[in-house]
Amino acid sequence: MTHSTVSVVVVSRDRPDCLRLCLIALARLKYPAYEVVVVADASGLEAVQTLPFAEQIIQVRCDIANISYARNLGIAAAAGRVVAFIDDDAVAEPRWLEHLAAPFSDPQVTAVGGYVRGRNGISFQWKARAVDQSGRSWPLDLPGTAPCAPTPPEGMAVRTEGTNMAIARDVLAGLGGFDPAYRFYLDETDLNMRLAAAGYRTMIAPLAQVHHASAPSAQRGKGRALRALDEVGASMAVFLRRHSPPKDHARHFDRFREEQRRRVLGRMVSGAAEPRDVARLMASLERGIAEGSERSLDDPRPSLTPPARPFAAFDTQANGKAAFLSGRIWNAGPLRRHAVELANDGVTVTLLLLSHTTLFHHVRFREQGYWEQRGGLFGKSERSDPLFSPWSMSKRSAREKERVSLLR
Repeated sequence: MTHSTVSVVVVSRDRPDCLRLCLIALARLKYPAYEVVVVADASGLEAVQTLPFAEQIIQVRCDIANISYARNLGIAAAAGRVVAFIDDDAVAEPRWLEHLAAPFSDPQVTAVGGYVRGRNGISFQWKARAVDQSGRSWPLDLPGTAPCAPTPPEGMAVRTEGTNMAIARDVLAGLGGFDPAYRFYLDETDLNMRLAAAGYRTMIAPLAQVHHASAPSAQRGKGRALRALDEVGASMAVFLRRHSPPKDHARHFDRFREEQRRRVLGRMVSGAAEPRDVARLMASLERGIAEGSERSLDDPRPSLTPPARPFAAFDTQANGKAAFLSGRIWNAGPLRRHAVELANDGVTVTLLLLSHTTLFHHVRFREQGYWEQRGGLFGKSERSDPLFSPWSMSKRSAREKERVSLLR
C-alpha cells in the first residue's frame, strides 16, 4: 500500500511543556511517511532541543501571536503531499495518522477531520460537526467508525477541528492557507467554509483521534478559566464579514453574545470564574467585536510555494508491536517500570491500573512514552457505561484492551 507523505504541523506559543509531550507522542506514531514541523516561539524551540530526536524536527521561529499566520509558516515549510495539524496541548493516538491519511488514497478527497477526546482521555470533546454562515456548529450523526463524507445541509460546511485535521497541500496553497485576520478563533472554520464553497470534498475519520488538554493560554487560564474574550469577539466579527450577509449580522451577534454570556456564567457556577469577572469578560467581548468589525481583511500571507528541500521522513520510535498491561493499583510501581522498559524498546504500551472501586476512568499519555488508564474495576470508562458493572479483573482487562485496539 502506498502511503501519502504527511507533514504534521504543530504551532506552539508559551507552552513548552505541552509541546514536549505532544512531540513525544508524535515520535511514536505508527505511520511510515511523516515529517514533523514545529512553528514556535523561543521557549517552544528551546523545548524541542531537549528532545533526543530534535534534529529530525523542522523548526520555524514565530513570535507573532496569530494562529493563522503561524500555521501558514508551517504550510510553507511542509514538503508532504498532505498537511496535518495538531495543537501543542494535544497528544495523538499511535494510529492517528494511519486513520487520518487513509482517505487521501482517493484523489477526490482534499480534507479529513477526526475526533477529539477531552481532558479525561475518555469523553469526546468534539466528534463530527457542520458549521453555518454564522459560525454556529451543529452535530452530524455518522454511522460506525469507517471514514465517510457527510453531506451537510445547504449553505453549511463539514467542520474539521484545528487540533485534528489534514488537508492536501496543493489545495491549501491554492486557497491561500489560513486567513491571518483570525488570530485565535474560527481560523479552521473559515477554511472549512472556503473549501465547501470551492466544491472540495471533506471526510471525517472517526478513528483518527487525539486527546486535547485545553491548556492555559493568553485567552484561557488554568482549569479553562476565561481570561479574555476579545479575540473570540474579533474573530466572530471577521467571520460574519466574510461569510454572512450584512443584514443578518445584528441577529447573529445577539445570539453570539448570549452564548458567550452563558459560557461565562457556566464558568462562574463551576468555580472557574467569580461574579466580578462576568462584566469584565463581556466588556472584552464587545471590544473584540468592535475591533474585528474594523480589522483589515487584506493582511499579507507568506508564500506557500513548496520548500526546495526534500521530504524529511521522521524515523518513528514505534516498532509496530503493541502490549496491554493490567493490574491492581497497589502494583503500580513494577507495572510502570515494565511499561517504560517496553516503551524504550519501541512497543506501544497501554497500562491499565484498577482499584476495587467504581471510580470513573481517566487516560493519560506519559512522558516516558506509554499510555496509562486508571479507574475502578467496577467504574465507567466510556461515559455511557452503567455506574456499576460487576466485572472480573480478566474480563475488564479484555474489554478495555478491545476498546483501544483500533487506536493503538
